[in-house]
Amino acid sequence: MWDILTIIGTIAFALSGALVAMEEDYDLMGVYILGLVTAFGGGAVRNLLIGIPISALWEQGSLFIIAIVVMSIAFVFPSLLVNHWVKFGLLFDAIGLAAFAIQGALYATEMGHPLSAVIVAAALTGTGGGMIRDVLAGRKPLFLQKEIYIVWAMIAGVIIGLNLITSSIGLIVLFLAVIVLRMMSVYYKWQLPRRHLIPITSNQDMNR
Repeated sequence: MWDILTIIGTIAFALSGALVAMEEDYDLMGVYILGLVTAFGGGAVRNLLIGIPISALWEQGSLFIIAIVVMSIAFVFPSLLVNHWVKFGLLFDAIGLAAFAIQGALYATEMGHPLSAVIVAAALTGTGGGMIRDVLAGRKPLFLQKEIYIVWAMIAGVIIGLNLITSSIGLIVLFLAVIVLRMMSVYYKWQLPRRHLIPITSNQDMNR
């Protein structure tokens, strides 16, 4: 199940990064770099924080090949995907979020880390790659936008960290639930509480 989630997340995020790169008119190398950063950036950040050697990423040779093949197909046949990017772009991101959040939580659980570390691993693995992608593309990071995003990854971490799910079927249900909740938060514009502060100008200070 772990391997399946990793492959699903890698394909989804690599495709997401590649399509964002083409939207920004990057060349072929830019497409590869942005796609690889999106697919593997979250895992790299997670490894640094929970004590896994960063060199462990280089042991995922097959995943790098899968990511490059997916990005190459997207680059050579953009009409198959780009025309539907507005409709399916968020879905790809939701799939990557769900797959990597669960995978990161499982990773931390296997290492015997406490619940707090499992939640952080889920959040960073699920959102880290997308965050780096958006920063490199000059965009506002998706998880900082108004719709709920990172919370779903954290909830997945809580559920796995508390051992509420122990079977493969349960993980599949959780995977689908995170995708559905993420898409519903976009469709229904669910938001977390917000506060907007208006700075007091010097003239206002003087009047007071």
